[in-house]
Amino acid sequence: MSTSLSLDEQVAFLMQGTAYGDDVLARNMAKELRERLKEGRPLRVYCGFDPRTSDLHLGHTIPMRKLRQFQELGHEVTFLIGDYTSLLGDPSDKDRLRPMLTPEQVAENARTYAEQAFKILDREKTRIRYNSEWLSQLSFLELIKIAQNFTVQQFMTRDNFAKRMEKGEPIYLHETFYALMQAYDAVMLQADVQVGGSDQLFNIITAGRKLQEVMGQRPQVGIILGILPGTDGVVKMSKSLGNHIPILAPPEDMYGKVMSIPDSALIPYFELATRYTPPMIAEVKRQLAAGVNPRDVKMALAREIVDIFHGPEAAARAEAHFREVFQKGGLPDEMPEFTVSEGMNIVEVMVALKFAASKGDARRLIAGRGVYLDGRAVTDANEVPRPPQVLQVGKRRFARLLKPD
Repeated sequence: MSTSLSLDEQVAFLMQGTAYGDDVLARNMAKELRERLKEGRPLRVYCGFDPRTSDLHLGHTIPMRKLRQFQELGHEVTFLIGDYTSLLGDPSDKDRLRPMLTPEQVAENARTYAEQAFKILDREKTRIRYNSEWLSQLSFLELIKIAQNFTVQQFMTRDNFAKRMEKGEPIYLHETFYALMQAYDAVMLQADVQVGGSDQLFNIITAGRKLQEVMGQRPQVGIILGILPGTDGVVKMSKSLGNHIPILAPPEDMYGKVMSIPDSALIPYFELATRYTPPMIAEVKRQLAAGVNPRDVKMALAREIVDIFHGPEAAARAEAHFREVFQKGGLPDEMPEFTVSEGMNIVEVMVALKFAASKGDARRLIAGRGVYLDGRAVTDANEVPRPPQVLQVGKRRFARLLKPD
C-alpha cells in the first residue's frame, strides 16, 4: 500500500472525529491501529448499515466518510447491508423497544441504500455484502455457543438498558441478540477494523472483539465516531425531530440547512461530515480563534457539503442564491417581527402572520416550495422554527422570527 502520508499522519487522519468516552480506550485503539498499519498490507475494514429507512440524511453518512478515508489509503472496504439485523433492529441508541420490520420492508429500503452511499464511497473499491448470507444459516446450537461467551450483567450495564430498568420498562430477550449478530458479522468478515458511531461502542468493542478472540481471530480495531448533531446543534440528527439534512435535498436547500446550524456545531461538522484533513481542520480552528466571522467559515462548510453530494457547480449556484437573498439586498430593510411561542410550527406561524389564509393554504405553499427559513426551503409542514430566523413566503413577504423573552 502506497501513500504520501506518514504513519503518524495516517493514524491522525483515521482517528479524526472519534469519540470513545474513555481516554485509555482511545489510546489503545490508536496504538492497535498503528500496529496494523505498520504491517504494510491493506486492512479489512467494514461498517454495517441497517436499512430501516429508505432515505439517508447527513448523519447516516458519517461512518461512510470514514470508510472513504480508508479507501483513499488503499484499504479493503466492505459496505455491509444488515438485511438480517434490520429484521430485529439495534437497541443501542434507543430507550424503548424498536419495532421489528418485515423482510419485505427491509428489502425495499435496501434497494436504494448502497446507491445513495456511492455519493461518498468509491464504487469501484467498495464490496457490498449482506449479513443474511451467514446469519440466516446459523443453527440454534451455534447461537447458543455464541451466547455462552457473554453474561446477562454485561448487557444490563448498557446505558439504554439500565435506563429502562430504572423506569421499570420491559427489556425483551431478543434485544440482546443484536450485539451477538453484529459480533458474528465481524468474525465472518475477519475484520481488522470496524467503523461505527459511539452508540455502537458495546457492539464493536465488547461483543465484536470478544467473539473474534474466542473464534481464534485477532480482535478488530474499533473506530468509534462521534454523533453528528442536527441543525439545532444539540440533539442527534433525526428525521423524526426535523433537524436533519437529507442527502437527496436540492443544493439550495442543503446549503441553507447547513447555514442554519449554530456556530458551536461548526467543528464537529468539519470533522465528521467533510473531506477536510487534520491540518485543514486545525486551520479552521485557528481562523475562528483569530476572530474570523463564523458566517464565512460556515459558508465554506456549506459549500463543501453541497459539493460532496451535488458537485462544485451546484455548490457555486447554491452559494450564489444564498448571497443574493441574504447578502446583496435580497432582504428588505424593514420587515415585521414575530415572537414564536414554544412549540409553534411553521404553519401556525404563517397563519398568525397572515402570510397564509389558512393552515391548508400554508401547507400548499410549503408543498410548492414557496416558504423559506434563512434561505432554506421548508419541506416539512410540521417543522418548528428555531429563532432568530428570517421567514420568507413567496417573493415579497418577509418576517423576522424572534425567541420569546
